[in-house]
Amino acid sequence: MKPHDRIFFIQFAVALSVGAFLSRLPDLQRKFGLAEGELGLLLAVLSLGVLCGLTFSVKFIERLGARRTAFVTVFGASLFLALIPWMPSAPSAVPLFFIAGIFTGAFEINANIETDRHEALLGYRIMSRAHGMWSLGFCLTALVAAGMRQAAVSIELHTFLILVIVLIAGSIVFSGIENAPKRRDAHPGHAPLIAFPTVGLLPLCLVGAAPLLAEGASVDWSAIYMRDVFAVEPFVGGLGVTVFSLLIAIGRLGMDPVIDRFNPRPVAITLLGITAIGVVMVATATHPVVALAGFGVTGIGCSSVYPLTISAAARRTDRPAAVSVAALGQTTFLVFFAGPPLLGFVAEHVGIRFSYWAVVPVLAAALLLTRALAADPAAITGQPDPVQPHG
Repeated sequence: MKPHDRIFFIQFAVALSVGAFLSRLPDLQRKFGLAEGELGLLLAVLSLGVLCGLTFSVKFIERLGARRTAFVTVFGASLFLALIPWMPSAPSAVPLFFIAGIFTGAFEINANIETDRHEALLGYRIMSRAHGMWSLGFCLTALVAAGMRQAAVSIELHTFLILVIVLIAGSIVFSGIENAPKRRDAHPGHAPLIAFPTVGLLPLCLVGAAPLLAEGASVDWSAIYMRDVFAVEPFVGGLGVTVFSLLIAIGRLGMDPVIDRFNPRPVAITLLGITAIGVVMVATATHPVVALAGFGVTGIGCSSVYPLTISAAARRTDRPAAVSVAALGQTTFLVFFAGPPLLGFVAEHVGIRFSYWAVVPVLAAALLLTRALAADPAAITGQPDPVQPHG
C-alpha cells in the first residue's frame, strides 16, 4: 500500500464502527426504552467526548506519532461503541458514549493532519478522497446494517462482528504507517494542551459545520424519519443512510480534481446549494422514494465542503497546523454530534420534518462566508517535487 492509502484506511475503519452503531440507533432506542429527546441526550454525551478529544489530544498525538495514535484511537472508538449495546440500561451506557467520543475526536485530528502532510508531498489534493473513504465505509456498513436489521440480527452481535473486522484489518494496515514530514512553511511552535479557534478561523468553522449538520441529520435520524413518517420496513428505513453515504462517498472520491480545476470557493458554493435542495426534499417528501432521493442529493452536496475547510485550516501559518485543525474540528464536530441531539428535541416537540427545515438557515449562513476558502494550490512552494498521480 502507498503511505497515504494507509491513512485513508484510518477513516474507513472508524466509519465502519461508527456507521454500524448509528445505523442501529432505532434498535438501541427500543432496547433502552428512550424517547427521541432522551436518545438525543445520549448522543450529546458522545458529542461532549468528541469535543474533549479534539480539545485536549493534540499534544498527545504529536508525542505518540501517527501509527500508535491510529491503533489507540481507531481500536478504542470501535471497542467502546461495540460495548454500548451490551449495557443493561441507558445510564450505564453514558460513560461508554463519552469515552468513544474522546477516541473519535482524537482520530479526526490524526487522520486530517497526516492527510494534509501527504498532500504537500504529493503535490495534489487528496483530502476529499480521504474523507471519501470515511463515507465509503459508512455506506458499506449502513447497507450491511439494513440487512442485519431486516434479518433480525441483534445489535449486540452486529457491533461485535464489526469490532472483530476492524481489529484484524487495522492490525495489518496500521503496522506500516510512518509519520509524514511537516510542511516546509508550517508554524514552528509546539502544540498547546488545549486548542481553541481564533477569530480568523471562525468563518471556516461555520462553512465546515453547515454540511456536517445536514450530514448528522441524515445519518442519525434518517432511519427513524423513514420509520415514523412512512412506516416502512426496517430494510427500506436503513436505505436512507445507505443512499446518503453512497452519494457522499462518490462525491468525495471524485471531487479533488474538480477542486484543483475550479478552486475551492465556487465548488463550495455549488455544493452548499445542492445540500439545501436535498434537505428541503427530505422535509417536504410525500413518498419514501422522494425522501430517499433527498438524502442522496444531500449526500452529494455535503461531499467536499468539510474537507475543503480542513485543508484551508491546515495551511494557515499563524500557529501549528495540528492546532488549527483541532480547533476547526472542535467547532464543526460539535455541530455534527451535538446538532442531531438538538434536532431530536425539535423532532419530539414539533415533528421530525421540522428538524430538517432547521438545517436550511445554517446552510444559508455558510454560503455568505465562503470567502474564507482561499483558492490556494495543493502544492506548497519549497516542498519536495510533487509525485505525479498514477492512473
